[in-house]
Amino acid sequence: MGVSLRAYAKHRGVSDTAVRKAIKSGRIQAESDGTIDIDKVDKQWDRNTDRAQQRKSSGATKVVPKAALDAVADTLSESGNTGGGTTYMQARTANEVLKAQTNRIKLQQLKKELVDRAKAIAHVFRMARSERDAWLSWPARVSAQMAAELEVDPHKMHVMLESYVRQHLSELSDIQPKVD
Repeated sequence: MGVSLRAYAKHRGVSDTAVRKAIKSGRIQAESDGTIDIDKVDKQWDRNTDRAQQRKSSGATKVVPKAALDAVADTLSESGNTGGGTTYMQARTANEVLKAQTNRIKLQQLKKELVDRAKAIAHVFRMARSERDAWLSWPARVSAQMAAELEVDPHKMHVMLESYVRQHLSELSDIQPKVD
């Protein structure tokens, strides 16, 4: 006496329908009482089954990269979900949230509400450079007038003003702006 069709299907890793089809097509033979002798039928199954006709068995679950899991967790935490592990439903939710965020950004770009980061940084850099250049040229323009009003040596006034302006600009250059 052998095992049931379902038990053999579980042993084989196939559906019970596949076992019934194999019996019906004559690839394997059940015992007279309808049960399956595992050793005998395994040999018949291997001998009479065309491997080219078989589906590729995944064997194990599909490996998901850690970066993908981290992205799902980040998206879920941004949307207020602070659950433990990542389930399929949570991953789908994260995907939908990401789609919504992407669509919102595209819409803001179309409405010209967003500023290109690289362009903004370049613009601020150009503005700061022109401001610095204006300050560096300032002592040369005003030192003679100031020296005349104060009745001091114009060259000494120019050197002194330039020194203090450079010192002040050097102090300002030590400030590191945060660009987030």
